[in-house]
Amino acid sequence: MADSNFIDYVKILCRSGKGGAGSRHFHRAKYLPKGGPDGGNGGRGGHIILKGNRNMWTLLPLRYQRHIFATDGEHGGENRSTGKDGEDRIIEVPVGTVVFDADSGEFLCEVTEDGQEVKLLRGGKGGLGNWNFATSTNRAPRYAQPGQPAIEKSVILELKLLGDVGLVGFPNAGKSTLLSAMSAAKPKIGDYPFTTMEPSLGIVDYRGDKSFVMADIPGIIEGASEGKGLGLRFLRHIERNAVLLFLIPADSDDIKRDYEILLNELKEFNPELADKGRVLAISKSDLLDDELREEISKELPEGIPTVFISAVTGQGLTELKDLLWREINSDENKAKSTLTHRDLNVKSREPDEDDFIFRQDDDSEEDFEDQEIDWDNDFWEEEDSLREE
Repeated sequence: MADSNFIDYVKILCRSGKGGAGSRHFHRAKYLPKGGPDGGNGGRGGHIILKGNRNMWTLLPLRYQRHIFATDGEHGGENRSTGKDGEDRIIEVPVGTVVFDADSGEFLCEVTEDGQEVKLLRGGKGGLGNWNFATSTNRAPRYAQPGQPAIEKSVILELKLLGDVGLVGFPNAGKSTLLSAMSAAKPKIGDYPFTTMEPSLGIVDYRGDKSFVMADIPGIIEGASEGKGLGLRFLRHIERNAVLLFLIPADSDDIKRDYEILLNELKEFNPELADKGRVLAISKSDLLDDELREEISKELPEGIPTVFISAVTGQGLTELKDLLWREINSDENKAKSTLTHRDLNVKSREPDEDDFIFRQDDDSEEDFEDQEIDWDNDFWEEEDSLREE
């Protein structure tokens, strides 16, 4: 899989189908000169539906399909014939996809299960034909309802990887090395900053018959909330993680300060991340002797479980797995597992994706506006979308 194939943010324009107009047809037959109204109802417009697919891992297909339109419902016909419904458009997305309104940044919905269907935009209802309005005092209604208008909305889709443990740390803290040591994942490893340019997932085996998923995201630095480094672009992937594993190397000048910087950047992105379970791992501990380890232990942050590890020698990895497993399954952590998605803001949006030209003008379609219909005026007789025989 090429690195460029991982797409976790895309902006698309969706439009549901408009409802078909009801017919105002009157029945005519050889021996029934006054057969009465028999105009059928219009068909409903097609829906825009999101469907979760566990076999998808990227939003790449939507990068090349920016306009997704459902078809309109057909008009009603004679003999009370109902028009055909518009065709729904089903958009398959990876599990963990979240949808936001592109204009306001408001959270709309999310897809968290395989096969789950979410109706993103509802198609317009079809209009009623004139036979629905026939009464004992109004036997020949010459009006029918138009169909409801289509709904058009520009939306942003974000993919948030589903993992149990999210790795948080500065560049070159050893996150990718740890993931490769604890799972079968093979992330890119190098001795230069920002080696990891996209999130990676690994399944960690725990005591034979158990496992949990660990997610590695690119390193963040102080000021990431202001756009420095890779910014906060990839922090969306740890919003779904049950536990956050802070990884700080043993050769850091001030471990406590580094931890506070990382925690502050998470709060800047989403304050709810501060409520998640946290574990601190001191990496590259094979560089320490017993005396240095005791000195470092005195200056560690309080109130957070800590373990010294070395991904190269395997030191402390078993203890780390035990600690993570307890945190993942703790009652307190499960009580905080519900995530409230923050609305999108300028810091978390990607200008390159947002700036594409997405609106298409179609002169052949009606420009509907929300308005109340006055049943007593002459609108019904002048409506071009209705027909009469």
